[in-house]
Amino acid sequence: MLMLSCVMAASAVPCNFNQDIDINWGGNEHVKTFNGGQLLILSLDKSSGAGFQSKKDYLFARVDMQLKLVPGNSAGTVTTYYLSSQGPAHDEIDFEFLGNVPGQPYTVNTNVYAQGKGNREQRFHLWFDPTTAFHTYSIVWNSQRIIFMVDNNPIRVFKNNEAMGVPFPTSQRMKVYSSLWNADDWATQGGRIKTDWTKAPFTACYRNFNVNDAWQTQQLDSMGRKRLRWVQRKYMIYNYCTDLKRFPQGLPRECKHQRFH
Repeated sequence: MLMLSCVMAASAVPCNFNQDIDINWGGNEHVKTFNGGQLLILSLDKSSGAGFQSKKDYLFARVDMQLKLVPGNSAGTVTTYYLSSQGPAHDEIDFEFLGNVPGQPYTVNTNVYAQGKGNREQRFHLWFDPTTAFHTYSIVWNSQRIIFMVDNNPIRVFKNNEAMGVPFPTSQRMKVYSSLWNADDWATQGGRIKTDWTKAPFTACYRNFNVNDAWQTQQLDSMGRKRLRWVQRKYMIYNYCTDLKRFPQGLPRECKHQRFH
């Protein structure tokens, strides 16, 4: 019934999952497409999760993806959508959706890696139920900044502070990746809530995958900055730039210059 509800909700998209992505794990048993490649469904059970990646790679782009996340008791599961290069000094821009028990909000974890260094997490509670309908999650990546957006609402900006010696992803081409996997050792309430395998298979639905690699510049206008402040004030639950216990020798230098750009 979950797959049927996802299929019925599909619509036409610029990118086609049958043509524009490769399955990188989980195989055909856990990755299925419908409606001529307009809709993709990942599934997770005790035997495996699943993931896919774009055939093309990009240097600066706006990436949009619509997701419908794992419904019901999703505790222990993680659904991801991110950009990444390869190698030990890789760059990466992450959306990670951490499942939860029914009645509790989904958490979206964002992170930025540059030259192999991450540890730049900001986490938010979503202000809607992301399992009942598709919502659009966007990454805008250009040489000046990275903007994370949910339904076109900015939730985070990571500015290029290379002039201060802060690494920023400016030179490595990245592919688009997505996955659904079990992470009950940490994902839900610090790992206290484990995956209930009697609810498997867990499914996450993807559609409207679009990449605009001509997106070289974008910054927030005054309304965007106002919206960003609203989201961060009401729904941010973790910011690495305020975690003094994590950085006893001093917060990362970019934290002193956080602004809404």
